[in-house]
Amino acid sequence: MAIPVLECRALSKNYGSFTALSNFNLSLPAGRIIGLLGPNGSGKTTLIKMAAGLLTPTYGEILIDGRPVGIDTKKIVSYLPESTYFNESMTVRETIDFFEDFYEDFSRAKAEDMLARLHVDTGRRLKTLSKGNKEKVQLVLVMSRHARLYLLDEPIGGVDPATRDYILDTIVSNYNQDSTVLISTHLIADIEKVLDEFVFINMGNLVMHSSADEVRAERGKSIDELFREVFRC
Repeated sequence: MAIPVLECRALSKNYGSFTALSNFNLSLPAGRIIGLLGPNGSGKTTLIKMAAGLLTPTYGEILIDGRPVGIDTKKIVSYLPESTYFNESMTVRETIDFFEDFYEDFSRAKAEDMLARLHVDTGRRLKTLSKGNKEKVQLVLVMSRHARLYLLDEPIGGVDPATRDYILDTIVSNYNQDSTVLISTHLIADIEKVLDEFVFINMGNLVMHSSADEVRAERGKSIDELFREVFRC
């Protein structure tokens, strides 16, 4: 049996008296694009940060490609945070230099090609770019790595609808079939066309994990419609 790309075993994360994740169990296979979907404060970003090695579990464990999160797994995980983390005085070209120096699996040619298609001038400083263009730069850099697991936290929130389509096409065409892409977003209707699977999470608990095609075929609903039904206030 194939080793899951991401596996959570009785995973829990507490912040003082607040429980962000509770006894969370999940297994994600290779070669899939998976939506991590839930209301605000449901634990999505906490899960992604633990998979990226930025947070440690309170209880339980999280495995990447069968290995505990650590130095080895960080080499095969490409993480896109929700907020911009580069120095605003850097040029786009300098961010490319940074990734090329830091990650052995980074393709400069791929990054430069995608940025050219998005009409992003690599000589511009980040502080002169719009929020949407900054998000484009970060996503391009993350997707230009040959990673095993891509963790994307709200990758299309700040860009216009036309650019969203290009970005989703970029995600689909630039990840490897032995890799998995986990996308956390509120824009379900925009991304569901590229999803193979989805995970519903609420208040730190797993609500549902299913194939996107099965939901459409068996329930006759889109993932967006099912989400609204499950999480109706």
